[in-house]
Amino acid sequence: MKTLNAYLIFPGNCREAMNFYHECLGGEMVNMITFEGAPMEVEEKYKNNIMHAQLKSDGIDLMASDGKPGGTHISGNNISLSLNVTSEAEQDEIFEKLSNGGKIVMELEDTFWGARFGMITDKFGIQWMLNYYKPQK
Repeated sequence: MKTLNAYLIFPGNCREAMNFYHECLGGEMVNMITFEGAPMEVEEKYKNNIMHAQLKSDGIDLMASDGKPGGTHISGNNISLSLNVTSEAEQDEIFEKLSNGGKIVMELEDTFWGARFGMITDKFGIQWMLNYYKPQK
């Protein structure tokens, strides 16, 4: 079964925002990963920024980030729809359909967090993240 989550992008205050939402909504802060913990080079000033955070509470699955280091934060482009799928075939099909007339931001590729992931901005300007968690061997 597919699931759809809101993915929020903040201009450097993701940690503060997610802690606030945690206080408001309760639940469990599942992830709070900084760019320093990722296997990529980032400038020193971005290392403590949040690469990925996730809060789960009673049917709510809210994800967030401080966005790409050095990227521009513009209100309106700070929300993406994150679609989790159940197979690579399903991911390929949806990725192809959503990218038709749109722009591929990141091709589907294997990631260090054990998933196959890609990003698209569709022809209507909506940002999509497609994630498939591969079965662990």
